[in-house]
Amino acid sequence: MTFSGMGQEYTRSDTLITTMANNHRNMGDQSRSTASSMQAVTEAWMESGKHFSNSVGHLYKGFFEANPFFPAVANGESGKRQPAETPELAYSTPEWDVERTTDVPGEVSVGDTVRFTKQLTEEEVAQFARVSGDTNRLHLDPEFAEETRFGRQIVHGTLVSGLISAALARLPGGMTVYLSQDLQFLQPVDVGETVTAVCEVVEDLGDGRYRLTTVVENEAGDAVIDGEAIVLIDGRAEEEA
Repeated sequence: MTFSGMGQEYTRSDTLITTMANNHRNMGDQSRSTASSMQAVTEAWMESGKHFSNSVGHLYKGFFEANPFFPAVANGESGKRQPAETPELAYSTPEWDVERTTDVPGEVSVGDTVRFTKQLTEEEVAQFARVSGDTNRLHLDPEFAEETRFGRQIVHGTLVSGLISAALARLPGGMTVYLSQDLQFLQPVDVGETVTAVCEVVEDLGDGRYRLTTVVENEAGDAVIDGEAIVLIDGRAEEEA
């Protein structure tokens, strides 16, 4: 009886030990499973962190490329920048072609002419739309533009006329200040076309003021914009000192 009872106790003890061992193994399996899950979560988090970092990098890269006040990271654009033609300008680029009939510092005379040539790209048209707020689909949507009287996408007229300002800024007499500008838009300019602003001094109005003819020509040499400007040219500080 005693042995039988003891055998039962041993049996219960063995069962208890076996159960505890199984529980221990289960706990070990759960721990390993938990550890694996945690490792998977950690790896996923780190991978998402990489994607997030890349996204942030692209975000800042796009911001700097779109912001003219941060030239050093704009797709290597800073490497293309070169010294400007006059001290009043911040910089120039090889893509811009400038011709002047005189390079005598501080001297502007009737008959002096400045020509400024550049291509107007689709990217620049899109940038101008964002900056100016003029998101007319005629300039941005080729399919829409095909249904208009022009039959194609064209550049903003005011973007084209901006080349006149670029030419005037390169007059050799000093800092050029706009006083007035009259314009007539004669022909559209296609996206990607190269145009030239031609500004000629036609009258000395005195007190540093000059009247100029302002024309923009397309690649064929036809006038797309015609007009007249009056500007004030401030002498350079070192010349006044």
